Amino acid sequence: MEKNKKIRESLQTIGFFAALVFLWQALYVLGTQVFALWKPYALPSPAGVWAVFWRLTADGSLLRAAGSSLARGFLGYVLAVLLGMTMGLLMNQFGFLRRNMRPLIMGVQTLPSICWVPFSILWFGLTEQAILFVVVMGSVFGLAVATDHAIRNVPLLYKKAALSMGVDKKQLYWKIIFPAALPELIAGLKQGWSFAWRALMSGEVMTTCIGLGQTLSTGRSLADMNQVMLVMAVIILIGIAIDRIVFGAVERWVYRKRPAQQER
Repeated sequence: MEKNKKIRESLQTIGFFAALVFLWQALYVLGTQVFALWKPYALPSPAGVWAVFWRLTADGSLLRAAGSSLARGFLGYVLAVLLGMTMGLLMNQFGFLRRNMRPLIMGVQTLPSICWVPFSILWFGLTEQAILFVVVMGSVFGLAVATDHAIRNVPLLYKKAALSMGVDKKQLYWKIIFPAALPELIAGLKQGWSFAWRALMSGEVMTTCIGLGQTLSTGRSLADMNQVMLVMAVIILIGIAIDRIVFGAVERWVYRKRPAQQER
């Protein structure tokens, strides 16, 4: 019964997206050929996007671009996690830093990632380091706030009970605070990845390094909206895949270890 339900849901999902593609193609035909509202090159179509997909796949450029972007995104994200969690721990540990740094960090994290591009180009030129700088700056502050917030939301009773049993500060963090804060930390890490992935595209668009952002920029320069739409779709699909495969696996592992967390 459960298997049949999943099959029906899968078929419904496929039918929904197939209907969207059909509607998109119909709007393209009506807008460019029947009513001549737009120029054919100004509006992407499913058929045009598919043709560009095969062209970029055949010469390997799409795969190279996606691989380069993933490598940069992963490296920048790891650096942002290390820096952001360190900042969050310091703010949680020292009241002076939290009172003075948290409002500043909250303000800075609202800046769009594109704001860091001029600094990155000026300091690092059109290089890989410039892109990594944008990725880190685009996600590190959100990760710092998320880390501080997750730790502060651990019930005070847990800490008092552990300290009353003679647990030292190092054990308190590793044995009590981090495990209790893990579900909220994972949510913050997911959000940090989304920030890093968006920041990566902002950095790549402004440089000449191989990547999805540079491929999108090339399509824009050539007025090839099908290529632009294809790259946008690939960016979205990679983001969904990372969320479902990587973070989904981590969340399922946490829920197996903490079944009560799943029920809430």
